[in-house]
Amino acid sequence: MIRALWFVLGWICVAFGGLGILLPGLPATGFFVFAAGCFSRSSPRFERWILDLPTIGPLVSDYRAGLGMRKSIKIRATFMMWLSIILSVTFAIDIIPVKFIVVLCGLIGSWFIWIRTPTQPEGLVRT
Repeated sequence: MIRALWFVLGWICVAFGGLGILLPGLPATGFFVFAAGCFSRSSPRFERWILDLPTIGPLVSDYRAGLGMRKSIKIRATFMMWLSIILSVTFAIDIIPVKFIVVLCGLIGSWFIWIRTPTQPEGLVRT
């Protein structure tokens, strides 16, 4: 039963990760990292599938190996996140407390990207 719950949670994370590829501000890689973790507890086949994805797989593998993110990816992720936040609080959100929560989430996301996640040395060669 627990294994089935991990499996379902893994697919939910894959769905959100897929949306994150299309929507700026939604962290695709984070969802795929979590999906790989869920699949490692439920389905090694789908864990391998995530790790073999051409664009996402190396990012997930690097994160799991403790290598973190390349600086260029951190910059791109932060830029897209804050662009989304600025557009949302300027044009889409009218309620002041909700604007505050969105900006607070952006600050937490930025902290996680720049402080909590190691910066991978540029030019690192994968083996």
